[in-house]
Amino acid sequence: MSANSRLTTAVHALCWLELAARRGYPSLTSERVAASLASNPALVRKSLGPLRDAGLVTSGRGPGAGWSLARPAATIRLDQVYDALGEEAPYALHAHEPNQDCPVGFGIRPVLADVYADADAAVRRSLRHRTVADVLDTLLAEHPLPTA
Repeated sequence: MSANSRLTTAVHALCWLELAARRGYPSLTSERVAASLASNPALVRKSLGPLRDAGLVTSGRGPGAGWSLARPAATIRLDQVYDALGEEAPYALHAHEPNQDCPVGFGIRPVLADVYADADAAVRRSLRHRTVADVLDTLLAEHPLPTA
């Protein structure tokens, strides 16, 4: 099973946009954001498009236009980013009905549905208490770029 990195990509891009703004660059092109991700500009546009639709970022049009945060990074919670991406939980119930004549197959779905709902609520609570500014400030303090 592979993990979905859409949230990671989006938060990375938002942190880079915030750091750029702090350094006097109010917007960055998809190419500049992609360079930080070691990716391509199309992925940046795909990742940030839903965030633009949710009002978390803005984008200009035309050559050289760029992306910027639509509001202060301290007010952009990670659960808002998660919701904007339309992320599905990383776990799901069986793709088909299990054997209803089996004692495990009969009761597994409702029990796991409750377990998964609790797990999703815990993830959302954690994301709700963290902002883009929190992530950026932590990474700058705890993992600064080494100097040559």
